[in-house]
Order: sequence, then C-alpha cells, then structure tokens
Amino acid sequence: MKGFLFKRIVQLIPTLFIVAVIVFFITRMLPGNPAAVMLGPQASAEDIAAYAERLGLNDPLYLQFWDYLINLISFDFGNSLSYNQPIVDLITERFPNTIILAISALLIAVIIGVPAGIIAARKQNTIIDYLVTTVSLVGVSMPIFWLGVMLVLYFSVNLGWLPATGMGSLEDGLWEFISHLILPSLALATIPTAQFARIIRSSMLETISHDYIKTARAKGLKEFFVINKHALKNALTPLLTVMGLQFSNLLGGAVLTETIFSWPGMGLLIIDAIEKRDFVVVQSTVIFVAVIYVVINLIVDILYKVVNPKVNLDSNGGGAK
Repeated sequence: MKGFLFKRIVQLIPTLFIVAVIVFFITRMLPGNPAAVMLGPQASAEDIAAYAERLGLNDPLYLQFWDYLINLISFDFGNSLSYNQPIVDLITERFPNTIILAISALLIAVIIGVPAGIIAARKQNTIIDYLVTTVSLVGVSMPIFWLGVMLVLYFSVNLGWLPATGMGSLEDGLWEFISHLILPSLALATIPTAQFARIIRSSMLETISHDYIKTARAKGLKEFFVINKHALKNALTPLLTVMGLQFSNLLGGAVLTETIFSWPGMGLLIIDAIEKRDFVVVQSTVIFVAVIYVVINLIVDILYKVVNPKVNLDSNGGGAK
C-alpha cells in the first residue's frame, strides 16, 4: 500500500504540470487587455500601458510562465487583479459553498439513483425496467443549463415555491438555507443520478446471476435479505469508483449550475474572473480544482481496497487489479 501511494503521488506531479501549462497559455489567449478591463473605459492609453507594465503583462511570455511556475511551487497564488485581495482568501470563501452544493447533489443522486437501479434489476424486462432505463438515458443527455432554466421558470417564476438565485444563510433559518439549495442541487444531480441507476442495474444483474445468490434463494431466504445483504454489497463496489469520479466532476461541473443560480462558489468565481480577464484567479482556481480532482481519485482507489479486500493495489503496476 505504501509503495502504491508513493507512486500515485509521484504521478500527480506531471499531471498537474500539464494542467498548469494548459491553463497558463489558454488564459493568455483570452481576448482583451486585462489592464484595460480592470481600469474601465474611462482610462487613458497611458494609464492602461502603465498598469499593464506594473502587472508584468509586457514581460516576455517565457518569463511570465517561469514566474507562474515558481509561485505555484511556493504555493503563492498571489493577489486577484480585480477583487484586490489574496486568491487564497477567495478560494477559502468560495470553495466550501461548492462543496455544499456538490455533496447535496451527490446525496440526491445516491438516494434516487441506487434504489432505481436496484428496482430496475429486480424487474428486468418489465415496464419498470424500461422506464428507469429510458429516464436514465434522458438524464445523462440532459443539458444542465437548460434544465436549470426550466427549474427556475417553473418552481420559482410560475409557482413561487423556491427562490431562483443566491445562497441562503443558516442565520436566517434552516429552511431559508435549504430552499436556496434545492434547485441547484437537483440540476447538478441529474447526470450522476442517471449514471448511478444504470451502473447499479448492470452490476445487480451480474451479481444476482451468480451461484451464491441462487443458493441463498434456494435456502428460503427472503428476497429482501438476498438483495440487500448478499447481492447489493458486491454490486456497490463498481459504484464506489464512479461516485468518486462523479464527485470530482460535480466540483468541476458546478460552473454552469452556479452561474445559472448565482450560487457563490468556485464555478461562479471562475466565470467572473474570465469576464474580468483576471487570469491570475482563473489559473489558481483551475489548478486548485485539479488538485482536488486527483486527490479524490487517489482516495477512491484506497477505499476500493477497503471495500473489496480482494483488490490488489500493486505497488509496481499501480491501480486496482
């Protein structure tokens, strides 16, 4: 296990380096002069040129890239050009909000997707199975931005049941906080819910065809215990990996959801930074999300071993076998 962990941690270095290179050059390709955007349309050409010089935008690209890498290695994210505060403070303020949204969406996906997959497997080739499969296919294909707008239009504008945008505060009451969380969580949970249902259905169908399940049924065990005690435990193993990947995707994929619902998280921060040409914030936040992504994948591999001891985390080959 120690050898596996060491190798995986070493493998993170080239991965994050590639991400850093891509993010740096993409942000430099954004149209518009960051100095002009931040100073506003009233600024003169001389002021814009002086501000660009102060920001180092006139330095050769290789020097900018070198400074960028040195700051990353020293964990110095610098200051935001538009917010005028340390980027670490921005991440510390926004990231917990994204975590709340991602965990809520993941819980909804598990609560709805896993039982739906189990029911579809137990009712194979019936109308229920076809219905779950069809809804799952639609859910995977559903554009989040369209679904988010429809949820706002129906539940907020037409019915007036839930707030359309913003994040509620617990100081104003638990319902105030939850009511703001419902719509963005539902929109973000659509794809993982559909994928969980499909994976559990497929895994359950494979598991219940094994001889030990047939033996348990032949012994007269109730179907509830056969499914939930014997079959479900083994069927959940593939779901664990997918849950980890989906949680990582939820953190990165919250950009659209947070923009639609004005949820003050990392996604909305990235969008605002792009609009303001604050490439320093874009670089730092994307790198931060990339680090979280690879760390979660590492944790998933470890949990995979805990859930299924038969899995061999080979320190030489790496990964699950």
